[in-house]
Amino acid sequence: MTLRTRTALACVALGVALLAGPGCSKAPGRGEPPPGWSEQIAAWRAEREAALQAENGWLTLVALAWLDGDQPLTVGTSASADVRLPEGSAPEIVGTFRAVGGRVEFVAAPGVEATIGGQPVTRAVLHTDADGEPDVVRVGRVSIYVIDRDGRLALRIKDPEAPARREFAGLEWYPIDPRWRVPARWEPFDEPRAVTIPTAVGTESSMTAPGRVVFEIDGREFSLVAFSEHGGEDGLFIIFRDATSGTTTYGAGRYLRADPPEDGRTVLDFNRAYNPPCAYTAFATCPYPPPENRLPIPIEAGEKAYRGGAHAR
Repeated sequence: MTLRTRTALACVALGVALLAGPGCSKAPGRGEPPPGWSEQIAAWRAEREAALQAENGWLTLVALAWLDGDQPLTVGTSASADVRLPEGSAPEIVGTFRAVGGRVEFVAAPGVEATIGGQPVTRAVLHTDADGEPDVVRVGRVSIYVIDRDGRLALRIKDPEAPARREFAGLEWYPIDPRWRVPARWEPFDEPRAVTIPTAVGTESSMTAPGRVVFEIDGREFSLVAFSEHGGEDGLFIIFRDATSGTTTYGAGRYLRADPPEDGRTVLDFNRAYNPPCAYTAFATCPYPPPENRLPIPIEAGEKAYRGGAHAR
């Protein structure tokens, strides 16, 4: 029995149940999409692909170097550098980076022309991405900044001529389908919870979860823990895995964003499910789904596995 057939039978059995509305013939409880919805999804997908290919997008990553202790790291194209950059991208030795009290001190090598915010610099203490916008050191065609992952600092380095960007194979998607635009009930926790999240670099991180979303697919109820970013102003952030993970979709799982709940409701539009950056590069620190966010059913919607993943993790 197909998904569409099961859906129709479930709708009759429910007697046009709560939230089914005029879209019930398509899927129980999923509602009719607003006018122009499919065009909006198509435009969003095009924008996502363009962002990946941008000069500062995820495809430009060429290095991720952890700063452990106060041991300085030298960066450059020389074989003697601790962090070696692509040939021709920067001077043989750009300079040194060293962790100092939660910040990173940069000292340019003699004669190296480095800038931060367009201003020449020979020495600087760099703010990390935990401070909002990090200080970005630009030398040659590379940009270098510091990321903070639960107190652990690393250099993230980008090169617009990175192989992953030059060889980008394009994205693949499931067809846009209103069946996968799913209304959800918002269940806030009594207090926001700190949830331990595995990451692509083998560590564990902590993310704040204010609640969970509860929804139905083919008459079965499921739930996903939702996270908040930037105080919740950007809505809900969901990391999930499903029965397509590792086959037609990225093995580690996918991401999904939803609007902030209104009157205890929101919508999970799985047509907008997308891959984490580590699907395209080995230099990302992606959070992976917690155990409670692993769905036993296939979510055949959104972005598929990247087939040009020679540079992915």
